[in-house]
Parts: sequence; structure tokens; C-alpha cells
Amino acid sequence: MKYQIRKKAILLLEDGTVFWGKVIGDQEGSSFGEVCFNTGMTGYQEIFTDPSYYGQLMVTTNAHIGNYGTYSEEVESEDIKIAGLICKNFSYNYSRDKADLSLEEFLKKNNLLAISDVDTRALVAYIRDNGAMNAVISTKIDDLDALKKELADKPSMKGLELASKVSTKEPYFIGNANATYKIAALDIGIKKNILRNLASRDCYIKVFPYNSTYEQMNEWNPNGYFLSNGPGDPEPLSEAIEVAKNILKNDKPLFGICLGHQVIALANGVSTYKMHNGHRGINHPVKNLVTGKGEVTSQNHGFAVNKEELEANKNLEITHLHLNDDTVAGLRMKNKNCFSVQYHPEASPGPHDASYLFDQFIENINQSKA
Repeated sequence: MKYQIRKKAILLLEDGTVFWGKVIGDQEGSSFGEVCFNTGMTGYQEIFTDPSYYGQLMVTTNAHIGNYGTYSEEVESEDIKIAGLICKNFSYNYSRDKADLSLEEFLKKNNLLAISDVDTRALVAYIRDNGAMNAVISTKIDDLDALKKELADKPSMKGLELASKVSTKEPYFIGNANATYKIAALDIGIKKNILRNLASRDCYIKVFPYNSTYEQMNEWNPNGYFLSNGPGDPEPLSEAIEVAKNILKNDKPLFGICLGHQVIALANGVSTYKMHNGHRGINHPVKNLVTGKGEVTSQNHGFAVNKEELEANKNLEITHLHLNDDTVAGLRMKNKNCFSVQYHPEASPGPHDASYLFDQFIENINQSKA
């Protein structure tokens, strides 16, 4: 344990509410983003590197963060994607043999501003009541007026296109080139474990940048198409929506996860909306309406598909519902080889309830070949 005098830090919400804490390590300055919370008891490294969290200040509800360090193989992208970390108790020491860095070292390596000693229970209760909003964490505690002014100029997550910030710049390949199936994946914030799950099912994946066209993807002659997870509002993703429309027009097998799920809905004329808080955690209950079974799922999204519009669309049906608030957790098209889910079947934070969805995608491809 490190014994040192730690600098005071502040969390300032856009409505003027203030929470106090202390900075972790020797980082200084300010970091802005939409404040949100994740209820997972573990998996902080995967959360921090998930591209879907780009531009967000992450509040971890677990009381202790950092106690098992970090491991280089357990990342979802090349670097940290959250804008900042807010926690209660930060563990400078760790007790996991496999770990290769402490969380403090990992944060410093990625130049991430983080604060601890925050009353996270009060903070989460406040966000739950008042909704997700922009905020800033800062060591500049003596100039709150300047922070408030700078915070007021930050754009809302509603209407914000962020896929371009996290997508690959050039296409790349994952898996065995001699695999049975070729998958064209549109990267609008893709997680590495999604690619691992596809590759483990005898897939060779070509990952395309967010602004790729259907023609560019189809030129590779894939057996199926995948639309990834990602950050921000789905509505500004006009290029991805157009890709989805063309895939469906040509009746190709299509699977979407999270942001990709929302893009598929938008391609079918069904709108999306910003949620009051969103779903972020590893134990969200979902009911599969096709099988009648319940699933424990990992979720991370601040936008959702309009349920009433989906139900009114004769070509779509709801396949999964979130049992906490009855929001849409999955859909499929009745007249096309296409389905999607709002949650993360690749995450497997303990249960593997949803991994069958990758098998379903492969089965859909086989059916299209027949």
C-alpha cells in the first residue's frame, strides 16, 4: 500500500452538483464526458478498454477496484477508451499471479485521469434519479466557474457520432484464411472478444472501417456480414445504416450486436432513443421470447430501439426482452436472414447463456448456402 498525500479532485455534473474525491497517482488536469455507472463486480479492465465506452466517465459501483491488477491479454481494444474513472476504494496492490501490471500502472500507461474516495453510492443514486449527463473530473478545484463554463460547451451524447473515433483506419484480417466461413465485419467500435468468438467457429473475418460501403465489403465475397457494437448515438451513422440496407436488399446473412442492433433497426425505419440511464453491467436479465428461457447477460448501451415502432413493423419481430424495464433486447426480420441483440453474447462474465447466438449466425449462413 502506498502512503502519500493525495491531491483533492472534483466531479462536477452539468447541473452544478459536486462530488469530492482524490486523484489516483500523479495525473493532473481535467477530463470531460458523459457520466455513467457499471454494476459489474469484476471485469474492470474489459470495461475500460471497450470502445463502446468511448467518451464516458465511468463510475464503478463495486467498492474495490484494482485488487486483481491487469493482464495484457484481457483487453477489448488496443488502449483505454473511457474518458475517466470514478471509484470508491482504489487498490494500489494486487494479488493475482497472472497480472502483469497494477491498475495504477495501467492507468498511468494510458494517461487516464482517475479519482477515488468518491461517495459512489450517493453518486449512482443521483444519476439514477436525474439521468446520465455530461460531467468533468478535475484536479483544478480552485476554479469551478471556469470548469462549469467549459463543461457547458461540451456536446450531449444525443446526436453524437463516435464510431469514427474508435474504428480501424484500414481493413485487417482475423482468423484462419482457410476457414469454412468468410465474415465481413463493419467496425463501428468492435470488441476483440467478438472476433475471437467468430474465429473459434471456423470463421475468417475481414474487419472494415466504419465508413466502408457495401460494395467494398461485398467485393471480398463473404458468406455473412456482421455489424459491431460501438459508442455514441446510432442515428448519425448514415453510412453504416446504408450498408445495412444494402445487405438486406441483397438478402445476405446479417448479425448485429448492440450499436449494430440499433443500426439494423434504423435501416428498417424503426427509430432509437436515448435512455434515462442505459444498461451497463454483467447480470442483466433477458427473456428469449422464442424459447421462453431466461438469460443472464452483459450489457452496455445508452440508447435503445423504439419498441412500439418495432411491433408495428410487419417485417420485424421482437425475439428478446429486458426483464427489468421491458425494453427491446433482440429482434429478427421475418422476411430476411437477419437478427440482432442489444446485449453482448461474447462477454461471458461468468454465465455463457448467450453464446448460442454466434452458433445461430453460423446456422443462418449454412441455410443461405443450401
